Amino acid sequence: MDTTKQVLSDFFYASNDVVSIARQLLGKEIATNIGGIITSGIIVETEAYRGPDDRGCHAYNGRMTERTKTMYEKGGTAYVYVCYGMHPMMNVVTGDVGNAHAILIRAIQPTEGITNMAERRKIDTQKPVLTNGPGKLAVALGIHKDLNGTSLLSANNGITIFDTEAIISNDDIVSGPRVGMSIHVGNCSHRPWRFYIKNNPWVSKPLKVEYNW
Repeated sequence: MDTTKQVLSDFFYASNDVVSIARQLLGKEIATNIGGIITSGIIVETEAYRGPDDRGCHAYNGRMTERTKTMYEKGGTAYVYVCYGMHPMMNVVTGDVGNAHAILIRAIQPTEGITNMAERRKIDTQKPVLTNGPGKLAVALGIHKDLNGTSLLSANNGITIFDTEAIISNDDIVSGPRVGMSIHVGNCSHRPWRFYIKNNPWVSKPLKVEYNW
C-alpha cells in the first residue's frame, strides 16, 4: 500500500453530519492490504445511515447488539457486517463515540489490483459489474467480517481511505433514496441519502427517483 498518500484523518470523520460526510467520501480512495495483496478503488457511490432516528439504520432507536456495537465507536472505524449470511458490507463509522452513524460504501472504480479483484470475485471481467455494488466491492477488496472494528486511520491496518486531489463538484453529485428500503421504514425510505458521481459507469443501477443535489 502506498504510504506516501495522505490517509483521511480522524477530523474528517468527526462530524456528526453523516449525510455530509457521505457526499464528501465520493472521490476518495479506499484501499486494502490483505495478506500482502493490495487492491484499491475510487469511491463513486455511498449511502448514509443515522442513528437513532433513522428507521433504515441498524441502530434505530438506540438498538445495540453484538453486531451493531461497532457503530457506536469513534468515527474512522470500519463497520463490516454480513448481509443475508453471505455478502460482506463495508461501512464507515462517523461522529462521536456513542452516536451510531455509518456510511455504506456502495460502489468503487478500481485503481489497483483489478486482476486480484476479479480472482476474488471468481469472474473473468474488468467491467463495472466487478465492483458496482456493496457486496461485490467488499469481496473484490478482500474485506471480511474479521475486519469489523478496524481503524481506518492508519495505512497499516488492512483497510484505509486516502484523500485524493479529485474535486467532485455539486453538479456532478446525484442523490436519491437509499437502495432496498422497505415500506416498513416509513418516511425514512424516501430520504435522499444515497450519493453517487453522475455518469460514472461503476455506479450501481440507478433508481427511478433521483434528485440533483
